Amino acid sequence: MINREDMLELTRRMTPARTSVSRIAGAYFDEEGYVDGTFNVHFMNLPQSERTKNLNYAKTVLIAKTNEALKDYRISGASRKPGSIWQLLDGIKEAALKNDALLDVFYELVGEKLQPGYPFACYLYFGQYDVPVKGSDHEWLEGSEEVYTYLLCTVSPLEGEYEPGKPEYGFLYPAFRERTGDDGYINIYKANDGKYKALTAWLMD
Repeated sequence: MINREDMLELTRRMTPARTSVSRIAGAYFDEEGYVDGTFNVHFMNLPQSERTKNLNYAKTVLIAKTNEALKDYRISGASRKPGSIWQLLDGIKEAALKNDALLDVFYELVGEKLQPGYPFACYLYFGQYDVPVKGSDHEWLEGSEEVYTYLLCTVSPLEGEYEPGKPEYGFLYPAFRERTGDDGYINIYKANDGKYKALTAWLMD
C-alpha cells in the first residue's frame, strides 16, 4: 500500500525553486506507435515556464488518488533477468538519462506496446532527492538520511504539435516507500485502467 504522505513529500519538491529533477528526456509518437521525435536536456536549462509545465506533468502521477489511480506493484526477483525491462530501467537510471541508446530502446518498446490510435508523448524525469531526517516528534531535522534516486515517467496524448496534454499513465521507479527508495516495487499511475493494460502487463510480466 502507498502511504499518501510519501507522495506528498515528493510533490512538495516539484516546484521550479525546489525541484529534485535534474534531467528530462522524452519521445513523441504517431498514432501507430512510431517515434516522431525525441529530446534530452538538463532540466535547469529549460525556461522557467517550461520547467513549471513539465513539473506539473510529473506531479500528475504523484498527486493521483493513492491505492486507486496510483498503485504499488511488487517486482518479483525472477523478473530481474538479463534483458528485462528492469535491467533497462536500472541502466537508464544509473546513466541519469544520459545514454540515448538505452532511451531509444525504451521508446521502441513503449511504441510496440501502445498504439492508441492518436499521437502521444512519453517523458522521463531523472531526480535525486536528499531525504531529510525526521525526528520522533515528526519535526524535520538537519541533514539527510539518504539520496533517493528515481525515474518518473509520464504518457500523455498530444493536444498539438509536440504539446502533451494531461498524463494518463505513468510510473515512479523505484517506489518511494516509508520515506526510502525500494527497488522491489514500482508505483504505477493509470487514469484509465483498461486503456493502458498492455503497458502495465509489459512492466509486470
